[in-house]
Amino acid sequence: MTANDTDITVGYIGLGNMGAPMATRLLDWPGGLVVCDARPEALAPFTGAGATAAETPAAVATQAQVISVTVLDDAQVRDVVDGPDGILTTAAPGTVIAVHSTISDLTAADLERRCRERGVDLVDAPVSGGAPGAKQGRLAVMVGGSEEAFAAVSGPFGRWAELIVHAGPIGAGTRMKLARNLLHFVSFTAASEAQRLAEAAGLDIRELGKVVRHTDAITGGAGAIMLRETTAPVAEDDFWHPILGHVRNLGEKDLSLALDLGERLDVDLPLARRALSDLGPGLGVGTGALSESATKEHA
Repeated sequence: MTANDTDITVGYIGLGNMGAPMATRLLDWPGGLVVCDARPEALAPFTGAGATAAETPAAVATQAQVISVTVLDDAQVRDVVDGPDGILTTAAPGTVIAVHSTISDLTAADLERRCRERGVDLVDAPVSGGAPGAKQGRLAVMVGGSEEAFAAVSGPFGRWAELIVHAGPIGAGTRMKLARNLLHFVSFTAASEAQRLAEAAGLDIRELGKVVRHTDAITGGAGAIMLRETTAPVAEDDFWHPILGHVRNLGEKDLSLALDLGERLDVDLPLARRALSDLGPGLGVGTGALSESATKEHA
């Protein structure tokens, strides 16, 4: 199978907040769509629009050659793929299973071995973009698996994903998703710290939120610095050195000012202190003079 094989039938298992809008974008897939969910009410909109319903993952695999799985956790993924009524009980050799649930990369590797024994391919393909991205067809999907399996899923994935990345071998998609979400939730924690500082300073934190969302849409937020191929130190004659050095200098200045304000307002800012010491080294340009003096002062 290749990305151009539109005559294949696609299966979708798990029609929740993410799975339903993703599967909806496959309703007009030329080879047809087979859907499966434990809740009859979740199936109704799809069968009403022309999809075929299947009672079990095994029943999906008798009809579909590419099968997407979006369920809750590792245990449910294992049951769907390799359980008593799982995909592997009926899947023909050459079938490709795509797991969109965020699971352990070890679980993905273990299931891929089990699938390979049956001549079936499995990719771990977690997504990023949330329910809004799924509804808009603008998700990013990070795929771990073989080149052949990646080619087979690229066509169906293109119906609901705006960005399709082949992250590497099995497990790589999950590892990339975990790195992405580390940034996401650490950023949320930083946002809560910024709100505490703003609230203590008598500011309207809803207005602060408007400013953050507006300017992040312009600058790209944290992703704006994620352009290099390595995290190694940047050589002084490298193109990136003056650019990242400028970012470091601005960041250290503003973080120092924020820490000073926090001290005056008696607001503890542990992430800001950590950022002041780690920003320059993280960018690969080392700490600046301002960071060294300010870190000692705020220690």
